[in-house]
Amino acid sequence: MYDVIIIGAGVVGAAIARKLSRYNLKICILEKEDDVATGASKANSGIVHGGYAAKYGTLKGELCGKGNQMYAKLQEELNFGYRKAGALVIGFNEGDEKKITELYDNGVKMGCDDLEIIRGERLKAIEPHLNSEVKVALYAKSVGVTSPYEFTIALVENAITNGVELKLESEVISIEKLPGRFIVHTNKEDLETKYIINAAGLYSDKIANMVGTYDFKIIPKRGQYVLMGKDQGNLVNTVIFQVPTDKGKGILVTTTYHGNFMIGPNAEEVSEIDDVTTITETLKYVIDTARMSIPDFDVRKTLTTFAGIRATSNTGDFIIEESKVKRFINVAGIDSPGLTSSPAIAEMVADILKNSGLILTEKNDFIPYRKGIVIKKDNNFHGKVDDTDKAKNIICRCELVTEAEIIDAIHRNIPINSTDAIKRRTRAGMGTCQGNFCKSRVVAIIARELNIEEDKVTVRGNSNSKPLVRAEINLIRKMK
Repeated sequence: MYDVIIIGAGVVGAAIARKLSRYNLKICILEKEDDVATGASKANSGIVHGGYAAKYGTLKGELCGKGNQMYAKLQEELNFGYRKAGALVIGFNEGDEKKITELYDNGVKMGCDDLEIIRGERLKAIEPHLNSEVKVALYAKSVGVTSPYEFTIALVENAITNGVELKLESEVISIEKLPGRFIVHTNKEDLETKYIINAAGLYSDKIANMVGTYDFKIIPKRGQYVLMGKDQGNLVNTVIFQVPTDKGKGILVTTTYHGNFMIGPNAEEVSEIDDVTTITETLKYVIDTARMSIPDFDVRKTLTTFAGIRATSNTGDFIIEESKVKRFINVAGIDSPGLTSSPAIAEMVADILKNSGLILTEKNDFIPYRKGIVIKKDNNFHGKVDDTDKAKNIICRCELVTEAEIIDAIHRNIPINSTDAIKRRTRAGMGTCQGNFCKSRVVAIIARELNIEEDKVTVRGNSNSKPLVRAEINLIRKMK
């Protein structure tokens, strides 16, 4: 019998697993896909928001600020990729300035001490390429950027190192309530546990329904993005937001942790929970709106477009509580700023478990550290294609990914067998040519290392993610 089963291996389930792996508990993570971080945790902005970003008095507000402060230490321990960038929330008129002042006041209530309202030359010094029509901005120094899928992978790898079991391609079919325990029926097996953590994201209301709780509903909201090359990364130094609306934080302009120029997302309700289609008309709106922040980016440098689905709750706030069913804990409705809040959410869940009667005894041999997969290349790196030294043999020319990095990723403690799984861990295929050079080489390495035929190596495993539509990318590149 398990002490705790966590349903869902997105960033929230991963953070909870890593936190609970500190204790003498038997823990299992169930994930219906063939890898971790295949849902919203791979398709979001990657922003570590400041404490001002969610409303004072809400769980979002409380946990966003706490989570933000935890990232520096997590980066030291887990090596997933995080840096402070700062952020500007920009305004063009008196109405915008009023909203910016409200954000500032909200941040002060939250205890933020990094906020300034700035104008004029100060704005231009921070962001030289900013639209000259911008009159005022909220400057938040604590905002950061991270690689959300690499963060999730790092959390799960470290949790497994500390004794957590991960069961992939294990979809929960039903849950049986018995005195003092649950039987979780999956598509593969039946598992017994004392506690269940429902961190199933878009499916969390359906999982809750399985034990007879109907207290909330998940409303799927799609956000679409345009990702461009690193050669335009010099256009922006911070994360630039426009003043938020009732639909969310609006279209942002940023560089990713790895330096790509990125814009988006919009926010739209969708009827299909897995509809990650990108729509040309919507992407044009994203581009036109982003130009109000940074006018001079070149859409001809577009590498790809993508969309993610956010698990928004009808309650308007995070749902983190023991349900009316004893020992069944809902962690649901974790939309923005969920990535930022995830380590603080994990702390809160541990407290809920303790208050519910689970004994949390810390291990003496907990290992907090995890070695990164991506090796940072500097001027001392002299790799080349077809080098006999695996540490210098370049497989992906665009991102300088070596054979040694790919082999390392394959033999970590999360089993993988697809090129997309390698892409998320090493960036092979994320560069300018989008895998045209390296994909066949990656396939060959996976097949060799796993001793399988090359035609058994898939692109996306059993994931629901949609393939890139090249015709759409060509249309985007022709936009003004």
